[in-house]
Amino acid sequence: MVVGEFIAVLRKTIINMKQWKFLLVILLLAACNNQSENNKPQQNKTSNTLYISVDESFQPIIEEELKVFKSAYPDTKVVAEYKPEAECLRDLEKDSTKIVIISRELNREETKFFDGKVGFKPEFGQLAKDAVTVIVNSENPDSSFTVNELKQLLAGKGNGKLQVAIDGNTATSTVRYLKDSLLAGAAFGKNITGAKNSEDLINYISSTPSAIGFVGISWITNPQSKQQEDAIGKLKMALIECKNCEEGTFARPSQQTITFNQYPLVRGLYYVLKENYAGLGSRFVEFLSTERGQLIFRRALLVPTKMNFGRRRII
Repeated sequence: MVVGEFIAVLRKTIINMKQWKFLLVILLLAACNNQSENNKPQQNKTSNTLYISVDESFQPIIEEELKVFKSAYPDTKVVAEYKPEAECLRDLEKDSTKIVIISRELNREETKFFDGKVGFKPEFGQLAKDAVTVIVNSENPDSSFTVNELKQLLAGKGNGKLQVAIDGNTATSTVRYLKDSLLAGAAFGKNITGAKNSEDLINYISSTPSAIGFVGISWITNPQSKQQEDAIGKLKMALIECKNCEEGTFARPSQQTITFNQYPLVRGLYYVLKENYAGLGSRFVEFLSTERGQLIFRRALLVPTKMNFGRRRII
């Protein structure tokens, strides 16, 4: 090969190498851009389905909220699963849902866990105040209780004639609330009956004259079927020793007794949102926090905490 031909081949090789370098840069830029796109939340771009996990004790009120939400956003499909509180939080950990409705806010350890896992702290807040209602069979002559009497019943040391039932043995929000608030962490008595869920509890109380049970108030104020309505007709809400009242005063849960901290068995209804962009979960939380969503809580005898619907004085 002569010198001229060698130089020509060398030039062509150098040009090809430059082209390959240029092509390599283009491919790298495209790959980085594609990776950036993949890291964006997919629900925000393509999904119209919102998956939520809800504490089973709040099912009736959340069903009412969803009816109105779906009518306002007909293109959004909501898949709600009702289960014990602990299972809701496991769903959030496994990333099978972006939002849960439970009876408490996240604690420090849970917030730290999610911050380390997904790189941000979930948003949470209280939407309403809910009452744990004490229910008895309509034929039961015992329908007034002090807080201490309730503690004794749950510990298995109270009136032996009463059959005490709760909405599960473990993991439910009502069970946790009763154990923490009334028993100070102590174990339930061995005579306590654990129902499958709130609906099963209502059916048990309605068919057992000597029974007493504990259930979220929306299960009493928002029956979901004719069968539930018939069962609730065989119950009555017990009177419980009033807080911040004159001695000897007893009260049932109501807007007034919850608002003024008179009914003693009150807990919060909270959302936990694991979504750091304007997605469907954020839209649902916004709906629950604004007037329409808050009025639905109010009609079910829960006390809304995002908006104040107190009477205004007109001068």
